[in-house]
Amino acid sequence: MEIRSRAARRSFGRRSRGALAAAASAALFGVLLTPASAQGAEPGTPPAVSGQRVQESRPVHSYEDAVRESVWVDTGLDGDEDGRTDRVAVDIVRPHEPALRGRKVPVIMDASPYYSCCGRGNESQKKTYDAHGDPTGFPLHYDNYFVPRGYAFVAVDLTGTNRSDGCVDTGGRSDVQSAKAVVDWLNGRARAYGSRTGTDAVRAEWTTGATGMIGKSYDGTIANGVAATGVEGLRTIVPIAAISSWYDYYFAQGAPLYGSGPDWLSNYVESPEARTRCQAVQQRLVDGAPRSGDITPLWTERDYVKDASKVKASVFAVHGMQDLNVRTKHLGQWWDALGDAGVERKIWLSQTGHVDPFDFRRATWVTTLHRWFDHYLLGYENGIDREPMADIERAPDRWTTDRVWPPRTTATTTLRPASGALPGVGTLGRTPAAPGSTETFTDDRRLGESDWAAAVDRSTPAKTGFVTQPLSQDLRLSGSSEVTVTATPSTSTAHLSAVLVDLGPDTIRDYGASGEGITTLTERTCWGPSTTADSSCYRETAAHTADVDHNVVSRGWADLGTYASAEQGRPLTPGTPYTITLELAATDHVVPAGHRLALIVAGTDRGLIDPPSTTPTLTVDLARTAAYVPFVGGAKAFARATTGAVPPHSAPREPLAGGVTELRPTPPIPGDHSR
Repeated sequence: MEIRSRAARRSFGRRSRGALAAAASAALFGVLLTPASAQGAEPGTPPAVSGQRVQESRPVHSYEDAVRESVWVDTGLDGDEDGRTDRVAVDIVRPHEPALRGRKVPVIMDASPYYSCCGRGNESQKKTYDAHGDPTGFPLHYDNYFVPRGYAFVAVDLTGTNRSDGCVDTGGRSDVQSAKAVVDWLNGRARAYGSRTGTDAVRAEWTTGATGMIGKSYDGTIANGVAATGVEGLRTIVPIAAISSWYDYYFAQGAPLYGSGPDWLSNYVESPEARTRCQAVQQRLVDGAPRSGDITPLWTERDYVKDASKVKASVFAVHGMQDLNVRTKHLGQWWDALGDAGVERKIWLSQTGHVDPFDFRRATWVTTLHRWFDHYLLGYENGIDREPMADIERAPDRWTTDRVWPPRTTATTTLRPASGALPGVGTLGRTPAAPGSTETFTDDRRLGESDWAAAVDRSTPAKTGFVTQPLSQDLRLSGSSEVTVTATPSTSTAHLSAVLVDLGPDTIRDYGASGEGITTLTERTCWGPSTTADSSCYRETAAHTADVDHNVVSRGWADLGTYASAEQGRPLTPGTPYTITLELAATDHVVPAGHRLALIVAGTDRGLIDPPSTTPTLTVDLARTAAYVPFVGGAKAFARATTGAVPPHSAPREPLAGGVTELRPTPPIPGDHSR
């Protein structure tokens, strides 16, 4: 069976809205336009295009003399139930010259709960203020780089954090509304004041209202959530390693991923005063998110995927394919839903874990982000909307592009596991197993995916593995896979893991190490002007690599008790077979010629899901088990790669050290400081 992938049929989508008035925008904003050939002196500028003039915002405004101010925007909600609507603190830095000329500027916005508790970026920067409470230091390089180019940068403290009222509700209505209200204010639809409790209204008369939201992890998650409201004025979002559904951050089809829930995270990021006044909200988070893994109204409210059809902004998504904090299931389901809705999209996929592109591809990232914002916020016709949709890291610091992603020739192909010569060591191909064929394993919570992969060719009691023969040519996976398993448990509870593994020697980013694929160096590079309170200079990074003989490329987990419904788990009857489909995380990976592709089915994946309350033995019915994998070229590509002679230069080499550094338990904190 071969199924055409839905995602494979999608193109870049609708024509850019922001590009419809490029010439008018250039005149309005008064930002200098220069020929591309004159741009070579500055880092992060696009290459020259022969015979063309490329529109680009240039650093013609003073960063030192920029206006720095704070306002408090009324959210219209009373989350802390103190009898008055909550106000969120909004710190702004904007060029002063356009206002003097009666011109307006667009906004780049990062709404975050981390500005005071934990910091942003690889160097954990926090906001700083002078003795009068005016903002002086803004984390990250967005202000230093973009304010001189005619943008404002706006840093929003989510409700309950830093200098804002209200309570953190971990991705819920209050979190999203606290950022949406700022977009509304920037577009003249909400009120703001010059102080937290004052009555002097402040209007955003200095902005066009065109807003782009950006941020990593929790910050990017809020960008997703605000975009899913369909708010007018939000022209683009750049979610980096972002959550698309909070249920999927804490559970994988009923299997818990962490030993805590959203109440713990809320308490962690809230300001000290908010912790005191927000006990009722904390309790509602506890009550609404039971550790059973059932989908409740709390989780439905925090599912942005279901509202993807409301998104009016373009989306530039960035994710590490080995991100084990915000796992790539979030990226895959959001990307597919946006494609179904016809949203304009662009994507970068790296080999890193939970890492910002500023820290794994800095110069290219700043260049690309600059052009992206110029196009969607200034309306410049610089061609970025006509360029390849996807950039994918194939090896450390080696990137390829695709016109659309997944490629149009991608098709989901059914692979069948079958028994082999040894117990628990089988084959993986297109031929179904004989009826009645089974394999058995016993859950061992002390082991995980790296242990299973290292022993895939040996009979071991805690897993069952199925492997292709060495490939005669490269085979590319692109998109999200599924694995349907029919298993009979020996106890009333059971968790399942399914992983796809590339078996063969390689050098990859060591996503299991503390830097999740990067090493931070001592040298610094600067990205815009600085002040004494706000440096634009950041420590450089380099790829942190590992030599491996296996590489887990996609994973999925589930509580077998959700076999009948993803909404609610049920006790299992020992000795009864159950069928469940596990959703594996999105990826794009090339299995090289000479390597093998493996499917492993096991129980608890140590460090990545919590174990069940019992220790089950599971018998897998192979005839009723299958993997559905999106291959570029579909079943024909798989057939070609699994027949014929292996090229001599691709023959397997001597085994290497194994896998990446042993995975560390990931705390339930979607942010930079979790590394």
